[in-house]
Amino acid sequence: MADLDIDLDDLRDRWCAALLAVREDPCRPDPYAYADHLLARWSEPQRRYHTVGHLAAVLDRVDTLQEYAGNADLVRLAAWFHDAVYLPERSTNEERSARLAEKALPEAGLTPQDTDEVARLVRLTKTHAAEEDDSNGVVLCDADLAVLASAPEAYAAYAAAVREEYSFVPDAAFREGRADVLRHLLGLPRLFRTPYGQREWEDAARRNVSAELERLTD
Repeated sequence: MADLDIDLDDLRDRWCAALLAVREDPCRPDPYAYADHLLARWSEPQRRYHTVGHLAAVLDRVDTLQEYAGNADLVRLAAWFHDAVYLPERSTNEERSARLAEKALPEAGLTPQDTDEVARLVRLTKTHAAEEDDSNGVVLCDADLAVLASAPEAYAAYAAAVREEYSFVPDAAFREGRADVLRHLLGLPRLFRTPYGQREWEDAARRNVSAELERLTD
């Protein structure tokens, strides 16, 4: 999803709806201020794939999968935070994003329990290794990985954007590292854990990942 096509006001409204659905105390600061802060993070110049377009796409997929979630609004809040901190040269992005959620969400009116759940979900996106009975986790992970099942042209654009984010990595090193990631994905018993993801995305994702791996290792 191209960032130019994203309706930022609609995203702000979606943030507000998710937050108001779960926050304990309505007499809290303006929810839109948090949306604006997060959107500024998602619009940082070092981002090529992890942009507001990615955020909007993940939120759309959470909507598609919401019937499988224990609390879809907490999953939506986790989607907002899951790449809120993103520096491609660092390996601590998920942890720092989770800590940002732990700081912001109590101020915004969430209970400690719900804040902990959002932060847990954010940390889960480092590995995408959700357990079968983790209903919120499997929805967020499937929504985040659904890009792998894109149409071929869209998948090629995704792969190119990832390469741009890692432009500081020499080509040979990038190809080797990216190939390792793709081999890991192909080695998983299933890429998607929800019934919808398995039915609608699994086969296309494996075709795309296999094709990219073949291109990288030719």
